Amino acid sequence: MAEAPPGAERRYDPLLDAWVLVSPQRAARPWLGARGTPEPPGPSFDPACALCPGNTRASGIAMPAYEGAYSFANDFPALTAESTLEAGEGLFRRAPARGAGRVLCFSPNHDLTLAEGDDALRQDVIALWRDELQRFGPEMAWVQLFENRGAMMGCSNPHPHGQLWASDFVPSLVAQELRSQQAYFERTGAALLAVVRDQEVEGPRVVLVTEGWVSWVPFWARWPYEVLLVPRRNLASLLVLTEDEQNDLARHLGLLLKAYDRHFACRTPYSFGWHGWHGLAHAPPGLLLHAHLLPPLLNGPDRQKFMVGYELLAETQRDLTPEAAAAALRAALPPFP
Repeated sequence: MAEAPPGAERRYDPLLDAWVLVSPQRAARPWLGARGTPEPPGPSFDPACALCPGNTRASGIAMPAYEGAYSFANDFPALTAESTLEAGEGLFRRAPARGAGRVLCFSPNHDLTLAEGDDALRQDVIALWRDELQRFGPEMAWVQLFENRGAMMGCSNPHPHGQLWASDFVPSLVAQELRSQQAYFERTGAALLAVVRDQEVEGPRVVLVTEGWVSWVPFWARWPYEVLLVPRRNLASLLVLTEDEQNDLARHLGLLLKAYDRHFACRTPYSFGWHGWHGLAHAPPGLLLHAHLLPPLLNGPDRQKFMVGYELLAETQRDLTPEAAAAALRAALPPFP
C-alpha cells in the first residue's frame, strides 16, 4: 500500500510575498470534470495560417518567404504608442498605458515546437529575443518576452511563435518581484534568486543542471510542474549572455521541454516568459535574469489544473508537492552527456 501523503502545508513565495497552499492528498481524488485533448500533428505549411511564409495576415499585409526566425509588429497589439486617456485620481484612479507589441515567429515550419526543433533553431530564437530587446530604449519601463504554446493556454494560432509586449510602466507581478529582490539585496547584499539557485542546485527540486544554466521546481511553485530557469552566472539581462551561455541555453531549454513532452506523452502546453532587464545598464539591484515555465497539466495529457474557486477567492493551491513534480521531470529527461 502506498504511503499516505503527509497532509497540507503552506509555503512562502519570497518573489511575490505571498503564500501557496500545498495539498498533495487531493491528487488521488476522482475526476469526472473537463478533460483536454492532446494536440495532433499538423501540416508543415497551412494556407489558412496568418504566420506561415507567403500568406496574408488579417491586416492585409503579406508575410515574406522567411526561412528562419522572423518578427514583425503585432497587427492587434495590447499596447500602442499613443493614448489620449487622462489620468484619474482617488479610488477610481487610472493612468494611460503606452507601448508596443511584436510577434516572434520561431520557424517557417507550421508544425514544429521549441521542444521538437534542434539546438540551431533554439539558438536562432535566442538571437531573435536579444535583437528584439534592443529595439526598445529607456522610454520603455519593461519589455516582456513570452510564449503561449497550445490551445489549452489560449494560443490563437498553433504556428510556433512568441510575443513581445513593451510598456511605459512596470506590470504588477513584475513590480512585486522587483520590490522583493531589491529589498532582499538591501538587507543582505546578495541576489535573492542567486541564493535560492545555489541551495537548489543539488537538492530534491532540481530538474536539470548544465554548464551555464539551472532549472528547478520552486519550493513555492503555484502550477503543478512550474519550473524556474536561471543562469549559473549572476546577470540581469539576456543581452549580456556569452556565446557559450546562449548555446547552452538552447541545449538546456530543449532538454527541459522534451522532458515535459516525455512525461505527459504529448506536446505539452505551457506559458513561458523571461523576467530580465531589457538594457545593458541600470538594472535594479539584486535582479537575476530568470524564466518562468508554466504548464497547466496536472497528472496526464488530458488533465488540467484549473485556477478557480479557492484560488480565485482565497489563495493559490497545488495538488502535488514540488519535490514530486521535480522527480517526475528528472525521470523524463532524455539522455544527455
